[in-house]
Amino acid sequence: MARRITLDFLKTESASGAILATAALVAIVMANSPADGLYFRFLEAPFTIQIGGFAETHPVLDWVKEGLMAIFFFVVGLEIKYEVLKGELANPRRLALPIFAALGGMAVPALIYLALNAGAGGAPQGWPTPVATDIAFAIAALAVAGPRLPPALRIFLLTLAIVDDLGAVAIIGAVFTTHVRVAALTAALAALALMGLMGRWRQAPYLFYALGFLIVWGFTFKSGISTSVAGVAAAMTIPVEPRKPGRPGVLQDFMESLHPYVAYLILPLFAFCAAGFDFGRLSLDDLFGPVSLGVALGLFLGKPLGVFGAIALLTGLKIARRPMGAKWVELFGVSLLTGIGFTMSLFIGALAFPGAGPEQGQVRAGVIMGSVLSTLAGSAVLAWAQARRKAEG
Repeated sequence: MARRITLDFLKTESASGAILATAALVAIVMANSPADGLYFRFLEAPFTIQIGGFAETHPVLDWVKEGLMAIFFFVVGLEIKYEVLKGELANPRRLALPIFAALGGMAVPALIYLALNAGAGGAPQGWPTPVATDIAFAIAALAVAGPRLPPALRIFLLTLAIVDDLGAVAIIGAVFTTHVRVAALTAALAALALMGLMGRWRQAPYLFYALGFLIVWGFTFKSGISTSVAGVAAAMTIPVEPRKPGRPGVLQDFMESLHPYVAYLILPLFAFCAAGFDFGRLSLDDLFGPVSLGVALGLFLGKPLGVFGAIALLTGLKIARRPMGAKWVELFGVSLLTGIGFTMSLFIGALAFPGAGPEQGQVRAGVIMGSVLSTLAGSAVLAWAQARRKAEG
């Protein structure tokens, strides 16, 4: 069962990468065409959601970021819990390499960004932007560039990206929570506790879990804490155990049913809303300023340096082994692919620089530059590695 779910996940992520790229390209084209007014009016259009006594009006972009993306983080939380209990992360012997590789891949980009933004004119608050990997793009690039490379490389990249996502959520909760409304937070925690208790009811209707998640999300939204944290926290309350022997558990059912909607609808919509920026509003100083360069170099140089450096250190110290059948050049290619930040980096960048200031355009430019360079370099290395394997027979 664990193997099947992992393979289905990889297949969905590989396919969704192309859709994400298309959505981002359409956004950039619209933002730099005569349709730019239509694009930006859509993002800024006020939209009201009212459920009982809950009524909020925010721009479409905010609802996508704080509403729909909470479902994405709920699915991320489900995947993390499943991998820890039943999947690759359940084996302690396999944990060291992807965990330390993910940590290295988060620390080095942050340091590079801070080094470029420490002086006058810099914006050090954006340091978390280049720390995360976009799993959909990375898996898709690996599938295209190296379809015949060892399957262990894909599992390694998936596991690393899941650990990376967990670290990104922790950073979001710790760094981007400023003013907390205690009453709303208390209500959210109470709703979470009820969801946890409901997990003991083996036949609880799925609708109850959905309502519980909606309540947790609503109170978290009002509390001032990022709803991404609510998504992951709610996922931790979903039980793994099957209701009947031989059947998938509640968690697997939610994960399998929601993941296609997230991969093919929510993430492309977010990419469309977040990726578009007007090149005309960016000067050369903006395009190659400390924010843009910090993000781009953090992704393109920092991610592979941190990931590959951790792999080399742990294997050199014999703390961990390379993934089965993987060669060093292939691991280097995968390390380059971890620099594809895109969705997660755009999301974190929007939190680091709220509003419509010039930094938003700089962040988007840096994310796109770093992600494109990482895709091209990683794909080239992996394609060459695959050709070399074929030549060697």
